[in-house]
Amino acid sequence: MFPSKALLSILLIALSAVDAFPLRHEAAPTLAFTARVNARANNFNIADADRARAQAMQHTSFSKRAGSSSFSIASAVTSYTAQVGVGSPATQYTLLIDTGSSNTWVGANTPYTRTNTSVDTGGSVSVSYGSGEFSGEEYLDTVTLGSDLVITGQSIGVASSAYGFNGIDGILGVGPTDLTLGTVSNVNLVPTVTDNLYSKGTIGTEALGVYFAPGGSAGELTFGGFDSSKTTSSVNYVPLTTTSPASEYWGIDQSITYGSSTILSATAGIVDTGTTLILIATDAFNKYQSATGATLDSNTGLLMITSGQYANLQTLNFNIGGTSYGLTPNGQIWPRSLNTDIGGTSNNIYLIVNDIGSNSGTGLDFINGYSFLQRFYSVFDTTNHQVGFATTSSTSAVSN
Repeated sequence: MFPSKALLSILLIALSAVDAFPLRHEAAPTLAFTARVNARANNFNIADADRARAQAMQHTSFSKRAGSSSFSIASAVTSYTAQVGVGSPATQYTLLIDTGSSNTWVGANTPYTRTNTSVDTGGSVSVSYGSGEFSGEEYLDTVTLGSDLVITGQSIGVASSAYGFNGIDGILGVGPTDLTLGTVSNVNLVPTVTDNLYSKGTIGTEALGVYFAPGGSAGELTFGGFDSSKTTSSVNYVPLTTTSPASEYWGIDQSITYGSSTILSATAGIVDTGTTLILIATDAFNKYQSATGATLDSNTGLLMITSGQYANLQTLNFNIGGTSYGLTPNGQIWPRSLNTDIGGTSNNIYLIVNDIGSNSGTGLDFINGYSFLQRFYSVFDTTNHQVGFATTSSTSAVSN
């Protein structure tokens, strides 16, 4: 288990269609996860690491993939993991949960153990994550996420070579299925664990709910719907965006206002658990910096404000599908107890809104990362092509 101060996370969720498609939310099976901060990962500051991920997403499309391309997650500043069993009897692996990639694989550290449920498909697999990659053989095997989440015949990668994955055994990919295109030699697409839970009747809707416990150090995934005990409002849904390249991930359309002033007009972007901060287009970021009076801190790459400026912060509103999700002043600052983990000074006040690295109009003009998702429950629903949000007990928390 990771030290409590080093715990934090991100979870990618994007948004989709409308209220016409209600999801099951009672007694849906869940998978618990824990989260950590990889402080100053690979010598990047926190903003640089997020921006590198964003730029890889902006410039990689399905049509441009060489069969093994993805974005960097191995260097993510925040990450979250779950214990997953593979085989029968099951070997337990610590897998990084990623909503921005879709191949599930093991063997980076703990070796794969073949059992009588293991079937070598004869296919080779290779995926690059920017600062890390793996290659090996593709198997079918029994994957156990929990007592009520057992998947027989799940396609998994078994790494013969892997680097950039310190402290984890592989990845549990729960992103869109199309992200597996061309990654395995003898098939076109690889069904994800969510695909198979749905096709085998374990869940009635191919949807995933994501919840961060207050403080963000742990949480749960709910397969097949959402956990209404974790929400304090109804879940409001919006359709997935059709604008590329945001449409290739969990992409939505939104506008952003600071107080009563619009800083980002309606445009496409994504919801991503693999991004720590909230990234917005450069022109919008400049407006936010000017409105808050913040200065850029070179050590962390974050905007920094004084206590007097904090007292004057306005609500940052994310306008999604006719609903406004307000990020309070406290929700706009980095947890001060974690300042030194990212190379900052313990008493400083840092903002979690940062520059995506390009002006609006790219087709991916924002990323609602962990800093947004820890304040709102998120649901991504493949069946109905929609993503939803709800408030939680963390929405108005003042814990930062």
